Amino acid sequence: MPVAPEHALKPRKRPRQARSAATVEAIFEATIQVLLSDGLAGLTTTRVAARAGVSVGTMYQYFPHKDALLYAVLEDYLDDVVGALETASDRYRGLPLAEMSDGLVHSYLDAKMRHLPGAQVLYVVATELETTDLMGDICARCEAPIARMLATASDVRFDDLARVTDAFRAMLGGVVRAILENDVSPRALAMLRTELPVMCRAYLQASARPIEP
Repeated sequence: MPVAPEHALKPRKRPRQARSAATVEAIFEATIQVLLSDGLAGLTTTRVAARAGVSVGTMYQYFPHKDALLYAVLEDYLDDVVGALETASDRYRGLPLAEMSDGLVHSYLDAKMRHLPGAQVLYVVATELETTDLMGDICARCEAPIARMLATASDVRFDDLARVTDAFRAMLGGVVRAILENDVSPRALAMLRTELPVMCRAYLQASARPIEP
C-alpha cells in the first residue's frame, strides 16, 4: 500500500470552539474503538463516523481521508505524552537526581498506561504512516523538558547534558514500547512500574558528576 507523504496527512482544519473540540475528541475515541474491534485493515471513515455519532461529512470537514485521521489520532496521543513530561519537569525540578528521575519515569508511565489498550494499536498505526517529521518533533519536545529538569538537579551535574538527555529519552521510550507492543498483562505492567525507574535512575547516576560540597 502506498504511503501518503506527511504533508498530505495534515487535518483540513483545527477545532476552534468547545463544541468542535468535543466532536473531534469523539472522533478520536471512536477511531481507537474501531481499531481495537476491527483492526487497522477494517477501519473506515464510515465506521468511525457511526461510532462517533457524526456524519461522514462532518469528519471530512477535518480529515480529508482515513490516513489523515489516523495521523491526527497519533499526534493527539503523542501530545499528551509530551504534556506529561512537561508537567513532571516543572514538578520535580530542583530535587535530588534520584527523586526527579523516578518522578519523571512514573509520570511517563502514567501517560502511556492511561491510553491502554489504545496505545498498542497506535504503535501499529505509526508503522503504517509517514511520520518522520512528526516523530522528530516529538522527540525534540520530549527532550526539552527532560533537559530542563536534569539541569536543576540539586546534587549532580552533567558534563554532556544533551547526550544524556537523548539517551535517557531513547531508553525510556524504547523499553516501554518493547513491553507494550507485546504484553500488557498485569505482571508485565507491574514489572515496568518497578524496574524501569531503577534502570533509568542507574543510568543517570552513572552519567552524572556529584556536586562538590
